[in-house]
Formats: sequence, structure tokens, C-alpha cells
Amino acid sequence: MTIMIIILGLIFGAILEYANLNKFDVISGLALKEDLRVAKAIAMAIGTGAILINIEIALGFAAYHIKPFVLGGVVIGGLIFGAGMAILGYCPGTLAVSMGEGALDAVLGVVGGLLAGVVYTLILPFINPILGPNLGAVSLYSLLGSNALFFILLFPVAIGFIAISLWLHKIDRNKTKRWIYAGIGLGLLNMVVFASSVANRPIGASTAYPYLADLVTGLTKNNYFNKIKTPGNWEVKFLFGAFLAGLLISLLKGNFKLKLVHENWLKHKGSSGTKRAIWAFIGGFLLILGARMAGGCTSGHILSGGMQLAFSSLTFAVFVFISLLFTGKLFYNSGKFRE
Repeated sequence: MTIMIIILGLIFGAILEYANLNKFDVISGLALKEDLRVAKAIAMAIGTGAILINIEIALGFAAYHIKPFVLGGVVIGGLIFGAGMAILGYCPGTLAVSMGEGALDAVLGVVGGLLAGVVYTLILPFINPILGPNLGAVSLYSLLGSNALFFILLFPVAIGFIAISLWLHKIDRNKTKRWIYAGIGLGLLNMVVFASSVANRPIGASTAYPYLADLVTGLTKNNYFNKIKTPGNWEVKFLFGAFLAGLLISLLKGNFKLKLVHENWLKHKGSSGTKRAIWAFIGGFLLILGARMAGGCTSGHILSGGMQLAFSSLTFAVFVFISLLFTGKLFYNSGKFRE
């Protein structure tokens, strides 16, 4: 089972690396509305995956894994996550891939994320009231059930996401089409992971951070750790596979390089490695704190949940992108480096 999970992580990392979706310059480029590859791939993946996974479930080969719509956590967590994603320039899953490629800022983001995992475990009992109310595992399926009306609505919604991805491509400056294959690949990979005979769960990444941090610090005698230990263990192995993908592919291509300051950071924030290191740590902390409040991240919430047409995941996505774009404008443009 461990080998299988690592292989799934390898495939995940290879898909991201193929389309450069893990790169700081690409994700920060999205925050600045200069590079829409990540948004295009996500929309394509949700549209493709929605069709594949819902048919797979209807045929009895998989089950739904809807994240509960915890309103305060989804909204506040989404805003914090989006800010962290803009500043850090990575997601919880892409951190592993980029770290494998030698990105030192990704390493610092992981350290910040691990600290956030410990902090969240400690403060959870005190912030629980602001995370609610819990509206339940609400989705298009939970409202309609598996009937003709559900599928009549499913296909137009799924095709709508694909249409959005193609529309974004028309207005995007970057005209490479690798994001199309990456989006379809992520949809197919989610379908495989969802299968009852494979993993019987969604893809995810952010639970690995509090799980690993709490395990290392001995913070395991609490209800939260008991809740996350099974998915967290799975995600640690999955992200190890993603890390290996980044490492092996970069070594094979001959472009493995230890790097702290990337081109987009240099353009907007200057050449100071210390400044980048501090903000990478802060960004990683915000990223995982927000993900834990919302109950998921880009892969586990927006992608996996979006493919299930879960209201919590789609709402999370909206607030993440609002915060991502607002933070990108404020953080990068206000601090634009000038000689």
C-alpha cells in the first residue's frame, strides 16, 4: 500500500512538473494576473473530473468524500490560505514538488507550514466557535440524489468549467497548452485515487503538515490528532512521491538547482535572500493555517471537492481566489522593486 501511495504521488508531481504548475513564478504570476495556467488547469481538472468521478460513483466503483460546509472555517480559512498562497507562491502539494527541484523557499514554506500545524492543533479548542456553523456535507448530489435530474445538471456544469478554462486561455498571455493535458491528467488521477479498489479517498496534501508536526513534537494526545492521523499518514507518503517526482525529473532534465530568489520575486521585491526567506516562512505558515481552518487545500478541497460539486469546496475556491488576487496586487505591486 505504501509503494502504491508513493507512486500516486509521483504521478501527481509529474503532472504538475510537466505543465510547470508547481513553480513560484507561475503561481505568483496568477496572483498578479500575469499567468493563468494554474487557474486554467484547475478549471479543466474540475470539469473533467466531475464527469469521470460522478460516473464512477454511479457505477458503484467509488464513493463520495464531501468535506463539510463549515462556514466560518471555509470563508476565513479561504482568505488566509489565498494570502499565504500569493506570498509563498506555492500550494501545500506544489511545495513538495518544488522542494525536490531545489527551491529553497519551498523548504522554508514547509517549515512555516509545520509550525502552523502545531499552532493550529493547540489553538483549535479556542477557535472552534468561529469555525462554524457546520452546514453538513452539502453537494449537488446530496440535494438531488442519483437520478436523471442530477446528471442533466452535472454535464452542463462540468462543461461550463471546461469552457471557463478555454476562455481564460484566450485572455492569458501564456499560450502554452500543457495545462490542458495536466488538467485532464489531474481529473484522471483523482478518478483512480477515488476508486474503492485503490485508495477510496480524495487526493489531499495539507493534512500532512499538522500530522507530521504533531508526531515530531509529541502533540498526539488530543482529539484533533486522532482525527487526522489516518489521512495525514496517507498524505505524507503521497507528498513524498511528489517530492521524488520533482527531484528525479529535474535531475533527468539537468535543471536541478538550489534557488531561493526566483525571477518574479526579483522583479517585484528585489534580490534580498533574507527578505525572501522570511516571507516564504510567513507564507507557508498562513497557507497551512488557512487550509486547516477550511479543512483542505488546493488539491484536497478545490480540486477533489470541486469535482464532487461540493458546496464547501466551491465556496472555498471563491474566497481563495479573491484573497489571492487582492494579496497579489497589494503585496507585489506595492512593494515593486526599483533600482
